[in-house]
Amino acid sequence: MRLKDKVILVTGSTTGIGEGMARVFAREGAHVVVHGTREEVARQVAEDIRREGGRAGLVLGDLADPTIPAKMMKQVIEQCGRIDGLVNNAAVMTRGNFEVTDLAAFDRTIAVNLRAPFLLAQAALPHFRKVGGGRVLNIGSVNAYSGERNQFAYSVSKGGLMTLTRNIADAYAVEGIRVNQFNVGWTLTTNEQALKEKEGLPPDWPSHVSKEFAPSGRILSPEDIAWAAVYFLSDESALINGTVMELEQFPMIGRMQARSPK
Repeated sequence: MRLKDKVILVTGSTTGIGEGMARVFAREGAHVVVHGTREEVARQVAEDIRREGGRAGLVLGDLADPTIPAKMMKQVIEQCGRIDGLVNNAAVMTRGNFEVTDLAAFDRTIAVNLRAPFLLAQAALPHFRKVGGGRVLNIGSVNAYSGERNQFAYSVSKGGLMTLTRNIADAYAVEGIRVNQFNVGWTLTTNEQALKEKEGLPPDWPSHVSKEFAPSGRILSPEDIAWAAVYFLSDESALINGTVMELEQFPMIGRMQARSPK
């Protein structure tokens, strides 16, 4: 088991990528702390993990509230006695371009996607020091590099997350605290499935994604992200720090979309 006995908090772990990571981490021996805003759903995920033989705690809270991260970290320590890993996965996907994005939408997006990871890592720092080091994995997006025009605030928040990752990775590496980030590409989650159907695509749209966007024939799954995360949170990657890695099927720099011959 690659994460045996490590206590790992995964924010936004009641659905999608976060849930996928929580379940895989537990199978790899971690004591996972599930986080969400809906108590019934969060409890169900934690109970499912326990039923499958894993260990799972639970914390609740809206990360748009700046008081919540410290309270959550306190609860993790009360429940588990320590923390070894923090995965900042929770995020809001805000639609809207530069012209139409209002202050409220921009502020909430920054609060959840950027301020909360900062506050959570800051709250975890003294506890990492007590155990001689720690792991932070920030879940970003390929949109961090400029983003889609209709995801202005979201893209800005993920760009800021990259600098946060590199800054604190550099500052605390000598203390054994590693901070890395995934910039994730298009991933098939239940929320993404519902969103695309709402936008007019048929229920079987994942089976018909163009190879321009999915050269392998399918888009990423939460499990794809989870297994990469296992490596970054395990001792196998002990010397990797300050890395921002794209989890995508093509390079972000100099990308030339493959097109079928006419």
